[in-house]
Amino acid sequence: MSDTDVVVVAVARTPFGRFEGALRELDGPALGALAINTSVARSGIAVDAIDAVYGGVGMISSAMLTPVRQAVLISELPETTPSAAIDRACCSGMTAIGMGFKDIRLGEASAVVCGGFESLSRTPLLWPRQRAQRLGNVSVDDPLLIRGRVVDQPIAVYTGDEAIRRGVDREAQDAWAVESHQRYARAEADGYFGFERFAVEAPGTKGTSTLVTLDESPRPDTSLEKLAKLKPVYGGKTVTAGNAPGLNDGAAFLVLCRRDFARAHGLEPLARIVDYVQVSGAPTSGTSTPASAIIRLAERAGADACGWDAIEINEAYAATPLVSTLTLAGGDPGKAARLRTRTNVHGGAVALGHPLGASGARIVMTLINGLRRRGGGRGVAAICGGFGQGDGLLVAVD
Repeated sequence: MSDTDVVVVAVARTPFGRFEGALRELDGPALGALAINTSVARSGIAVDAIDAVYGGVGMISSAMLTPVRQAVLISELPETTPSAAIDRACCSGMTAIGMGFKDIRLGEASAVVCGGFESLSRTPLLWPRQRAQRLGNVSVDDPLLIRGRVVDQPIAVYTGDEAIRRGVDREAQDAWAVESHQRYARAEADGYFGFERFAVEAPGTKGTSTLVTLDESPRPDTSLEKLAKLKPVYGGKTVTAGNAPGLNDGAAFLVLCRRDFARAHGLEPLARIVDYVQVSGAPTSGTSTPASAIIRLAERAGADACGWDAIEINEAYAATPLVSTLTLAGGDPGKAARLRTRTNVHGGAVALGHPLGASGARIVMTLINGLRRRGGGRGVAAICGGFGQGDGLLVAVD
């Protein structure tokens, strides 16, 4: 251990809400402010001792100017707290942690709040300005179709194509999805998510409010038979509404600081962040970029890329952890199967949801929780982002 170690001293996330569900009336900054406040309160650090806030927002900056700055201004942090919003698609929340990690390692900060938020329920339709056209129809785009001009297909379609090309079929994806829900249900029954989640009072209709305590998306009664009846989305081959996460709302933040800062303030570290990496590949390579990030972490640590005590790979689709674990295993199905027994053991985004900007931070706190429950160890969290991006984080619980 070193005084300059970067440690995590608190984690907090909202329940993850369904699209147009219980959290629909809370915009991104409001959700972010709640998670920022709760994480700082859980840490025990005075609000004026936070050096910066870094927040990921995956979908068009939450449709507003400087969303993370707005979250800070409606939080309990001083208005003098610097902040930055990170747009790296689904990687954004983990990239925010990486930025805080680097700041602390470089001596530029002692304590930072890092994570992200998303309100997909409040993502607007896009009506382009067409001033040169005085008459005629105007086309409206829906960003939730998750397309881009760099690839002439929705991400769900090319994800299915990549999965098949790499030997992961529809049946395997459906089976992983069912297991994700079942693993989540077992963890929820065991009180696992109390470590990271806090209740949110959400506005309702006619001045009412609802206390939201649970994630809304999990379906523990799902089955292979039910999933097999679903048609692939957008005319694709394998990805369906059942083996992909839904559209979700939520926020997740962690508090990072130097070990000597934690000691001086009487704080107990929950975990140590060992390393952080970013990777990028071909625009359609998202199913394997988490594996690329994990391999990079292993090379830098001089470790076996398959030798971790716990692994979290964001379930952007069920195909993602399946392809990434097969890649880590060098294409060996038996080795990949063994690796999957240590991957997302408490369920993943297919079950509990994927608010884009928050998921990178969520899988890190879930990883920390798992390592602490097993009595320590080293684990990795990895996530893919739009059009071939990936992030990875190496965490140790001593």
